[in-house]
Amino acid sequence: MELQSLKPKITQLIEDSTHVDHTLLDICKLLKSEVSHYDWVGFYFKNGNKNELKLGPYAGAPTDHTIIPFGKGICGQVAVSNQNFVVPDVKAQDNYIACSITVKSEIVIPIFIDGKNIGQIDIDSNTLDPFSVKDEEFLEFVCAKVATLL
Repeated sequence: MELQSLKPKITQLIEDSTHVDHTLLDICKLLKSEVSHYDWVGFYFKNGNKNELKLGPYAGAPTDHTIIPFGKGICGQVAVSNQNFVVPDVKAQDNYIACSITVKSEIVIPIFIDGKNIGQIDIDSNTLDPFSVKDEEFLEFVCAKVATLL
C-alpha cells in the first residue's frame, strides 16, 4: 500500500470523529491492515502529571507494557528527546523493551500540541529494517492530524 494513498483516509477519519478513542483505534486498525510491515500500531500518551506514558488505543497483539516510564525503552526515550526514533534492528538497542519475540524493528513518532510532546504513535514490525523516510514523513502527518483531535 502506498502511504500517500492513506492520507485522505486518515483525514476523513479525523474529520468524521465523534469519539477520540474510537477514532484513534480506527487509525491503528487502518494502518495495521493497509501497511504490510506495520504489525503492531498503538498510541501512548503522557499519563497526567507523571513522568510516564500510558497505553491508549492500539491494534495488534496484547501487550503488558501499558505504562512506560520516561527514558525507558524506545517510547520512553522519545518522551524525553521529543525526536523521531527509528530502530532498524531492536536487538541492537540496549534500552529496548521487548513486547514480543517476533518484533524486529520499531518506529516511534511524537505527537505535539502547542510545541509540547503529549504522546506518540508506536509501530512494531516483524520485518528487519522496513522503515524508510517515507514512513517517517507519513507518520508525522498522522501525528499532526491526531493532534487536531486532542
